[in-house]
Amino acid sequence: MSRPLFVSLDGPKGTGKTTLLEAVTKVLRADNQKVVRLSEQKSDPYRAETMALVNALVRNPNRDLELRVCERFADSRAWISQHVLTKQPADSIILIDRWYPSDAAFRRIVRFEHILQLNLERNVQVPDLHVGVITAPDISWARAAERRRGLSSTVIHRLEEQVACTQAFERAITDHGWFLCRNETTIEDATAQVVSEIYSAINIAV
Repeated sequence: MSRPLFVSLDGPKGTGKTTLLEAVTKVLRADNQKVVRLSEQKSDPYRAETMALVNALVRNPNRDLELRVCERFADSRAWISQHVLTKQPADSIILIDRWYPSDAAFRRIVRFEHILQLNLERNVQVPDLHVGVITAPDISWARAAERRRGLSSTVIHRLEEQVACTQAFERAITDHGWFLCRNETTIEDATAQVVSEIYSAINIAV
């Protein structure tokens, strides 16, 4: 490849997305691929200020405030696109933990089509492969309950909210043609699905 292959992994909380990302990284590196692991959260220099708005939105849901949150996340992704993604080796596979597809799960008022447009207008880099990681909401909810940190979500606190989050994300996967990975059986099965799709994307890019 003459440029990095950019792959985002997105999904509701508790679907095993980060565990899957780690497993995919291990398999690709064992196959002598150069893999760069990134996290939107850790790469975002404005995260603290944006999360303060998210917390305010939880207390007082309204469209104007949610739109500001969406705009700030898009601005951050534009910054990451320019200052982080462009610095990665041309022959690498970039795996990022969350990107703009995740807004389809966590935003409730602003339509995802509007959110997508906000990102594209800011020249946010479009992944070569969007991976949507999904489980049935009762499974992700139960998995989260077993973790010491729980669901670890600012915006999801009840099972019915997790159901709505999952349904919204599944609709976005269908509407936008993202790759659906159902992570409900073994991590090996989910890893094989994603690795196969990455190699298909590499062949297309070449």
